[in-house]
Amino acid sequence: MALPLKAFREGHGEQGGEVNASTPIAEEIVGGVGGTIMGRNMFGGGPGPWGDKPWNGHWGDDPPFHHPVFVLTRHPREPLELHGATTFHFVTDGIESALEQAQAAAAGKDVSLGGGANVVRQYLAGRLLDEMLISLVPVLLGGGARLFDNLAEPRADAPTGGDGRGAGGDAHPVRTTREAGRGRQQGGTGCVALWQRST
Repeated sequence: MALPLKAFREGHGEQGGEVNASTPIAEEIVGGVGGTIMGRNMFGGGPGPWGDKPWNGHWGDDPPFHHPVFVLTRHPREPLELHGATTFHFVTDGIESALEQAQAAAAGKDVSLGGGANVVRQYLAGRLLDEMLISLVPVLLGGGARLFDNLAEPRADAPTGGDGRGAGGDAHPVRTTREAGRGRQQGGTGCVALWQRST
């Protein structure tokens, strides 16, 4: 079972799943996000121009987002509207533009960074990220992109709040020093990175 928590499985149209200490965090994530930003690699389809038959994502006709998704890319493309209120918008003019568009679409809810690591690093370096939820999973993969490489600023505070301990790992909320504890309602960006890290 790739997604053991019931709250996440329901979002992917699946039945069953676990209810444990991580459930309140998952429910807050699922219910509190109104827009997602991701990089081209996370969306998929390979590098370069989109071509005559462009890739439509890993998720099929009914992706689990159920809100607008903004894909950072260098190659223009018309929006891709799918079932369940998910529309992929392809943003070619940078991370600030993607955040502005996602904030407008989210209508007061949080904006999630769906990855990958390079996108999260850009938002951290640009001081555009309020909070990160890092889920540590005890799996050794041997390689991959490092989340905190080449970052001098901003430094993250120590984890705040309770951590959710479940079968899938430990969830640690980390607030950036720029807007520690300040979400959209308190003048922050409302931008939250959700990251699963294998150890």
